[in-house]
Order: sequence, then C-alpha cells, then structure tokens
Amino acid sequence: MLRKRIIPCLDIKDGRTVKGVNFVGLRDAGDAVELAKRYVREGADELVFLDITATVEKRKNLTELVEKIAREINIPFTVGGGINSLEDAQAIIKAGADKVSINTAAVQHPELITEIAAEFGSQCVVLAIDTKLEHDEWIVYIHGGRTPTPLRAVDWAREGERRGAGEILLTSMNNDGTKNGFALDITATISAGVNIPVIASGGAGTMNHFADLFQQTKASAALAASIFHFGEIAIPQLKQFLRQQQVEVRIQQT
Repeated sequence: MLRKRIIPCLDIKDGRTVKGVNFVGLRDAGDAVELAKRYVREGADELVFLDITATVEKRKNLTELVEKIAREINIPFTVGGGINSLEDAQAIIKAGADKVSINTAAVQHPELITEIAAEFGSQCVVLAIDTKLEHDEWIVYIHGGRTPTPLRAVDWAREGERRGAGEILLTSMNNDGTKNGFALDITATISAGVNIPVIASGGAGTMNHFADLFQQTKASAALAASIFHFGEIAIPQLKQFLRQQQVEVRIQQT
C-alpha cells in the first residue's frame, strides 16, 4: 500500500513565509529556506512553495529562491504562483523544483497542462484547485481565491487529469485556515473520481483531522501550513499518531 504523505506548505510573499486565514490577513511565519530545512529534518515527505503574490501582482516566480531551496533540501518540492506559460515552468524546473503547480493559468489556458506534461512528464504537473462551497456547489476560484469561475471542482479535476496533470492539489477555501478539519466530502468525491493522487489542503488543526482524511477519503497526501510553521503539531509526532491509527506513513530514520 502506498504510504500517505505529509506536506508542509510555505506560502511565500517577498521571500518570507506567511500564513493567512481564508487567504486574507497574512502574518509572517519565517524565512522560507530555514523553514524548509527544518521540515526535512523533521521528516516531511515533500514541500510545496506557493508564491501567493505572483498571480495577482503579475510578478514572476522567485527563481533565485527556488535555486537556494534546491541547494539546501533533498526531498521533492513543488513551486506554484504566477506560472503562466511553458517558459515559466521551464525556469522553475531548471532552477531545481521537482514539480510546478498551476492554477489560474490552467483555468484560463487549459492547454498549458498538456504542454508542461509533454515537456517534462505528468509527474511534474500539479493542478491546484481552489474551491468554495456555494449553494451546494463546489465552485472553482482563481486569482488566489478572489475570482469565481463557472467551473465545478469535480469536473475540472477530471478534465485536468485528462489533459495530463499528474496530481491534484485541492484546497477548500471554506476550511482554509480555520483548523476545523479538512473538507472530507469534496475530497472524498474527487479522490475517488480521478486516477491520480489528490493532495488535500485547508482546515488541518489536529492530528485527528489527518487521520479522518486518510481513513474517510482516498487522498494520497495532506498539506498544511500554520500548524507546522508555528509548532502546533510536530511532524514526527503526527506520523507516529497516524501509524497508531493504521495509516501507512514514512517514519524518519534517525
């Protein structure tokens, strides 16, 4: 059985790690490279870096930061934020990232998914979906959660897979930053409805939330930010807890 992955997410603004509640009200969580190194030591399986200002302010990705991170860590990492073209993806992967995450650009130009997959392989393409429950429908949002689209999350996840995405990063905006638990319903639906791994994001607050996610959905990985950044949950203890709950995880060898 494939082991479930624990993935800290570092939202980057001006080279610093920040974390907001429901995408607003950001607070500083520390130096990105130092946090990344800490997570490697603690046994994180992968890392995700999202440049949360890039899409809105039309800035290009922090290629230099990616190069620094690649020099310092030895676990897979994904970079997203402002990747709007094949050239953007090439620059990030050349700088050392293992995968790129695309969100707004994929909605606006779905062929970009296929282009990046054709160049680097599906394993390098993460389709990030920010979704919000409105009137019993899970609506896809873009521009960092600011702009609703006509897309529905389940349909878009399936289309993304068909176009060549190798993984889905699913964030429930309703749950994000609340620490009330993952959105198990939409995560279960999408993880059962596609044949590629789904990373669940948004809402982690306790160790039990991670166990619920892995026991009640087919999610392959859980992503969280503030609970890790501010030391509320330590990854080694989380993994020991999950193992006690019969969830298969990789335990760091010391």
